Amino acid sequence: MLTKIFKFFLNTVPRPVLIKVSFWVAPLVAFYLKGKTFTDPIDGKSFRKMLPYGYGEQRTNVLSPSTLSLERHRLLWLYLKNETNFFAKPQKVLHIAPEQCFLNRFKEQTNLDYITADLYSPIADVKADICNLPFEDNLFDVVFCNHVLEHIVDDAKAMSELYRVLKPKGLGIFQIPQDLSLNETYEDFSITSEEERKKHFGQYDHVRVYGKDYFDRLRAVGFTVNEIDYSKTLSPELITKYCLVKGEILPVCTK
Repeated sequence: MLTKIFKFFLNTVPRPVLIKVSFWVAPLVAFYLKGKTFTDPIDGKSFRKMLPYGYGEQRTNVLSPSTLSLERHRLLWLYLKNETNFFAKPQKVLHIAPEQCFLNRFKEQTNLDYITADLYSPIADVKADICNLPFEDNLFDVVFCNHVLEHIVDDAKAMSELYRVLKPKGLGIFQIPQDLSLNETYEDFSITSEEERKKHFGQYDHVRVYGKDYFDRLRAVGFTVNEIDYSKTLSPELITKYCLVKGEILPVCTK
């Protein structure tokens, strides 16, 4: 029943509205689901179960009731915390389409000059089109842009903008939903209806399914790309405890 309710709201309520409502609902749900089975490493809180999530087929035990993080967010957090100086070194950060699970935590980091941008998000600082970012060249030490490019028709232009605003030797992490069984990205711009996009690309507002060639698309605009399977460094017990997806690749880019 709960999975059907979540699926209905995800597919019918506009994302900006969902973001606003979640600020009120999440604390109540987190309190109700307190337990010891699963832990969100972002805030350290534990629950007897996680919430379901998915625009099509619902995945169980994936959405953290406290931070609203998904598997990919928790994987990224662990990578940043354990493998980088992100939380220690002074740096200027651009976050495209900021995720709620990170927003306040990154803003509270005294070492970060943290700027968020998006065309539609109600929680972003700057209203901006990713294909025409209002920032000067070589400005940011770190750029995050997660689960955005699959929505953008001209993703090469968007990637070029991310490259342009990143400083030389800067760090970029650009997660996407990816089907590693595909050698080449599947896209068909004649598919425009929400129902057809859901059928072909998995979500009503996606315009492609990225394959293994995603990393080469990033390289084509200039990035050096390190394809990191960070789950390999974690024990099976931690993968289960943190509700992670084994084998998800982090595209860690440098300029």
